[in-house]
Amino acid sequence: MKRWIWISAGAAVVILLGIVGTGGYAYFSLKHTAKQVYVPLPDKPKYVSKDTELKRPETIDTSKLSPFTVLLLGVDERQGDRGRSDTILVLTVNPKQEKALLFNIPRDTRTEIAGRKSQDKINHAYAFEGVAGSLATVENFLDMPIDYYVEVNMEGFKSIVDTLNGVDVVNAFAFSYEGSEFPAGEQHLDGDQALKFSRMRYDDPRGDFGRNERQRQIVRDVLHRASQWNNLWELPDVLKTVGNHVRTNMTFDEIQDLATKYRTRIAKVESTEIRGKGSMINGIYYYLVDEKERDRIHSDMKKLLMEPS
Repeated sequence: MKRWIWISAGAAVVILLGIVGTGGYAYFSLKHTAKQVYVPLPDKPKYVSKDTELKRPETIDTSKLSPFTVLLLGVDERQGDRGRSDTILVLTVNPKQEKALLFNIPRDTRTEIAGRKSQDKINHAYAFEGVAGSLATVENFLDMPIDYYVEVNMEGFKSIVDTLNGVDVVNAFAFSYEGSEFPAGEQHLDGDQALKFSRMRYDDPRGDFGRNERQRQIVRDVLHRASQWNNLWELPDVLKTVGNHVRTNMTFDEIQDLATKYRTRIAKVESTEIRGKGSMINGIYYYLVDEKERDRIHSDMKKLLMEPS
């Protein structure tokens, strides 16, 4: 992976970051949109890990290049309900180490849902309790505090890809999905095609793992294109798309810090997969992740979050 993957907080927020610094109209337009998308989480104590070696601050000081974690939720909204989180990505960033770690949590992962004290698929947490429920559930699953979230709905995803003039991907095998054909090899996708490309899983020999890798491909190319985007005449449309389809608890000042202080410091981004096995429980398919694997992911994140005392 290349150094332009400096924060996978969601394609729309990266577009915001790319606009920072252009001055004048762009600055004030960005500030207005940042205010529009800003939705803080309910006040509650910071999640405290059972890992006593892990020391995390109550708040992140982005002005001092503090490491942080981000939960990216791609939400499939449905008429009459809030929908489910179709995509769950976690990014851990440490600018001083010049490293970051990106991984998906399979949406069928069976875990305890925060606030319910019952086991269910992890993507159902959003349907039950919204962003706050999803974030708390992911924190419990990873035994790790999550500092930020970015929520992007699927219509916004398509619009963002189209604004960036599409994405380039390499398809491992030919398949068709919802009326679109995806041949093997390199191809360029518009927003609608990119969404379909990222959703197919039942015809993928690797199932959710193959689907997750296709999602990461799209995220990587979106970030690359967003980091180079400078079409200021399209700025009103971009900010309208972001304002309508993105929500985050990042403040305007934090977004500025990420753009000006973090983006050039991440030289290496690693990906990992959460290993587990599929199982039918009471007639429902779940992805089961054992404690040893959760500890491995926790440890990988911890290495990036620990700062010298």
